[in-house]
Amino acid sequence: MGDLNLPNTLTLTRIIIIPVFITTIIYKRYDYALYLFIFATLTDMFDGLVARLKNQKTALGMFLDPLADKFLLVTAFIILSVYGWLPKWLAIIVISRDITILTGWFILYLITGTSKVEPSLFGKATIWMQSIFIAYVLIDIHLQFPPEMDRALHWMTAGITILSGAHYIYRGLKLAHAS
Repeated sequence: MGDLNLPNTLTLTRIIIIPVFITTIIYKRYDYALYLFIFATLTDMFDGLVARLKNQKTALGMFLDPLADKFLLVTAFIILSVYGWLPKWLAIIVISRDITILTGWFILYLITGTSKVEPSLFGKATIWMQSIFIAYVLIDIHLQFPPEMDRALHWMTAGITILSGAHYIYRGLKLAHAS
């Protein structure tokens, strides 16, 4: 029960928000979806901060935190692309990157016997860019920003996502070669 500290509770809250977030999209309550998404993103910021400041890092938190990020973002990209609010090709890029990283992690674990993979700066930048993009889409539903802004954010999000995926592949290959 020692793993259920404030940072882990925030991470679990983020996971619990996901089905509620999906429900708000299905029932066209995009304002609630935006509030939930922003709240979930803030819990992501604070769980890591609190864990570091209060020295409350746990194995559970180190496992659940990136999983919660992936579930929230992938879910948001899937549902918003299905409803036509963002391009399907972008959702495919986001999902493909995460599947590639997960597959690489599993293969690396089989080769090296280690499951610890440190997040990269590109990885963190990707999560933030994708989060900003999803928030933008939810705001755009109401405000209708100019199409040029949409395209610029599509390409920025795709670019950092692809770059991050390539960087993780490079790091994974280096680790595999070192073993």
